[in-house]
Formats: sequence, structure tokens, C-alpha cells
Amino acid sequence: MTWKPFYVGDGVPRDVDLGEPPPWRTFPRQPLHRQFQPPPGLVEAVNAALVLRRPLLLTGPAGAGKSTVIEQVAAELKLGDPLRWHITSRSTLTDALYRYDALGRIHAQRLSDPGSDDIAPFLRLGPLGTALLPAEHPRALLIDEIDKSDLDLPSDLLDVLERGEYEIPELARYSSDIVGIRHWGSDTRSPVERGRVQCDSFPFIVLTSNGERDFPAAFLRRCIRFTMPTPTVEALRSLVAAHLEVGPDERQAKPVDHLIKSYVERVAEGQSLAIDQLLNAVHLLTGDAALSGADRQEVLDLVLRELSRA
Repeated sequence: MTWKPFYVGDGVPRDVDLGEPPPWRTFPRQPLHRQFQPPPGLVEAVNAALVLRRPLLLTGPAGAGKSTVIEQVAAELKLGDPLRWHITSRSTLTDALYRYDALGRIHAQRLSDPGSDDIAPFLRLGPLGTALLPAEHPRALLIDEIDKSDLDLPSDLLDVLERGEYEIPELARYSSDIVGIRHWGSDTRSPVERGRVQCDSFPFIVLTSNGERDFPAAFLRRCIRFTMPTPTVEALRSLVAAHLEVGPDERQAKPVDHLIKSYVERVAEGQSLAIDQLLNAVHLLTGDAALSGADRQEVLDLVLRELSRA
């Protein structure tokens, strides 16, 4: 079978079978820890961060696999599902530690017995706050795209990451000494005494950066830093083989290899491309519904369009 368009553009309803998606686009999303191929030096950087109980700051272009590192480490070391904090320009340290619904609590008090006051339903720990809970084994936490943050956020993080503790002021002055608070992304609760949370096993933290800004020296010296290297042809061949459920047949192998070499050359010239773009292009060249004919180059150009262009 060759490439057949599902959408024709004639407005006529028709039944279609979209076939199987790429392995990395199946839902619910599956972790990619088995497919990830760590570049030279990354294993040493991860182990240094683990031994020293320091965050690991990974820098590299979008799509270089930075956020997948924590999935592989968490799977190998049985640290559980990684917690994730996706950074935007509006992200704050407080939101990462805990969320308090003050308005919801006031509303509930008005509707129920004014004498009853349970603060627990209106508090939830954030991803960083959950990672710092006392635990038998350290949690894994991804702080994704830290370079997208407000200028002050890296400095705000210093004290919490150095001391491994924080306070929830609303609980410090609450009538009950111990309150069970929900974890991030879970209904699990942990007791918090007098609003103080203190870790006894520092979490494994991976921070990612696309290299779009500089960080204060005080922040950098508290991290183990690693820059993702420019991928080689050999590394990308291994990566493609790991991600594809079945490799290209002999007829398709040559176009795939040409695509990989072209990708490496374009990146070396300074073009901005992501590895997942390459994987998408390879998927379109392989399998039962592989691209062929006049549409092939046009579609590949769309998939491999440089990221610096709109």
C-alpha cells in the first residue's frame, strides 16, 4: 500500500481508516525510557547529580530529548512516575509548592455550618512541594523549560533547593497541628505538621533549558550542568531504530539514511530542527503507508520545516 490522502478536499463524507499512529503518538501516552539513547557524558552527569543530591540542568535545543531523561532515570531506579512542573512566564515558586483556594474556602463556610472549618479540601501540594515530602525513596521531578520563567524564579528556587524544606503559612497559623494535604496529580494525602514540610531524601530534579537566557551564578553553582551534544549520524540511526517498532525494509533503508544525513547537515549549518521532526519524517517514509510519488518531497518539507520560521 502506498500513501493515500484521507482528506481530499471535496467535502464528500467518507469512512476512513487512519491506520496505526507512530509509536510515540499512542494514547494514553507511554513513557519513552526504553527508546531514549543517552549521549556520551549524560550518564556521568546523572550519576553526579544523584550522588551529590543536586539538580541536573540540561541545556539543548527543543526536541533533543531533555525531558525524556527523567523518565529513563525514574524507571531504572524505581522512583515512581515523575512529577512535572512546566514553566511559563507566570510560574511562581508558591504555585510549585502548594495551591490554596481561599475563595473556595470562604464560599464553603457561608454555605455550611459557620462553626466548621476544614482547610484540607482547599489545599493541594504543587509538583515541587510534593517532591519535597518525606519519603522512603526520592521522587523524580521535571522542571521543564526553566529559561521561560520570570527573571526572579531561578533565584527564588535557591533557598528551597538548598534547604529542602518550605512552609505553608496558612497551616502554620491553623488551629489543628496536623492536616492531611493532597499530593500533586493524586488523591494521596500526607500529614503536614504546623505547616512545615521537610524532605528526608532529596528528590532527583531535572531542569531543562533551551538555552534562551543566562542564569545567575548562584543558581548555576548549585546544579550539575550538561549540554546536549549535536547528534551524529550514528546516534540518530540508533535512535530511529529504537523508536520504530519495525525498521525500514531494504527498499526504504536508503531514503531513511539519506534523510538522517540531510538532517545532520542542516543542523550543522545552524538550522533549527528537532529530533521529533526527524522521527515524524522517518515514519512517513516507512511502513505500509509510506510516502511515494509527487507528494513525497512536499510532505517531507512540511514536516522538516525549520523551527525558526513561522
